[in-house]
Amino acid sequence: MTDKAFKFAVIAEPTDEKQWLGIARQAEDLGYTSLLSADVLTAPSPFPALAIAAGATTTLRVGTWVAASPLRAPRMAAWDSHTLSLLSGGRFDLGIGTGRPFVLDDAVKLLGITPSSPAERLAQVEQTIDELRALDGDAHTPVLIAAGGPKARALAAAKADRITVAASPIATREEIAALVAGMRAQAGDRGDQIEFVSPIFVIGEVAPPWVPRLLKTDMKTLIEHDSLGILRGSPRVMADELLRRRETLGINCFTLNAVFAEQFAPVLELLA
Repeated sequence: MTDKAFKFAVIAEPTDEKQWLGIARQAEDLGYTSLLSADVLTAPSPFPALAIAAGATTTLRVGTWVAASPLRAPRMAAWDSHTLSLLSGGRFDLGIGTGRPFVLDDAVKLLGITPSSPAERLAQVEQTIDELRALDGDAHTPVLIAAGGPKARALAAAKADRITVAASPIATREEIAALVAGMRAQAGDRGDQIEFVSPIFVIGEVAPPWVPRLLKTDMKTLIEHDSLGILRGSPRVMADELLRRRETLGINCFTLNAVFAEQFAPVLELLA
């Protein structure tokens, strides 16, 4: 279905300078494409953290996974994104979405933000992208949209460079393939240019403690449903499975937690 080059990103939360720069430099040395940081109010802000990571590396891309649109005025989010893109030599990717429920709750409690409707939050996503495009001028900061519902998928098809399908961790391959094909069709002439991103939550047989809490399911259930959120087997088996996903689902970009960076490195080498 696609012969686009594979891209692999590690996701990490900064805790201190040594840890953060260590993760960035390790990701670059191992050959990962990007380092991504979440946008939650209980962790360091992703924009300055990513700026520091970009300054400590030379080829590694950095990006938000994903910025929550209600946390910043669209012009402010676009300004920060354009600045990071400009000063990193074009190595910044803006990942943006409407925000996970716990992020929205924290925004109300900690920032005093007035609760907004899904439609209003999606409008903020669109406005942020439009503001970024205006600031970029002839440059182009890549934008990823986390797309869940039909309206978000339509917006992503119209304006995103990359899309991650916000689906259930036990969604079937057929369901994901249909969503990807549908967004490519909606995108029209630019459909083949869009890259699709799939998160991998577990590499190997054992899920870290945070995975069941995040996904609200257990490893046994993920295995039973042939979840795309897990990847098991030898490096060769994992590599072949990712080749299969690229061919049958049209997905060529994958994210994984930085705790798996070294464990996954042999697979990355096989697919380089």
